[in-house]
Amino acid sequence: MDNPSKEQILAASSGWVATTLNFLPGLGAGYLYQRRWLPYFVTAGVATAWLVIGSLLNGETETTKTGQLIGFGGLFLISITTMVEAKIAHKKAIVATLEKIEAKPLKKKRGLFR
Repeated sequence: MDNPSKEQILAASSGWVATTLNFLPGLGAGYLYQRRWLPYFVTAGVATAWLVIGSLLNGETETTKTGQLIGFGGLFLISITTMVEAKIAHKKAIVATLEKIEAKPLKKKRGLFR
């Protein structure tokens, strides 16, 4: 039996579960579900950089409501972006898998019972 390819694994995963997991925690948990490690680490790095930049720009002063909204808005934007990207990647994997299945020639059955 052949090992499944990356496209087959991605196509076998549920698109709405990956999309929901990318939105609710907001840190790319849907990528872990889809077994996509590079996008997960990129998302974690971007979210960490966003939080570090926000804390450096804020300095020693107390956080204002506007600063909090900007911080949450950035994390919301990251989660929306990862959510859309996971859905697009899932659809592309399904199309690629279906094309690969259709391209395979059907084997003719040989033997006594056809």
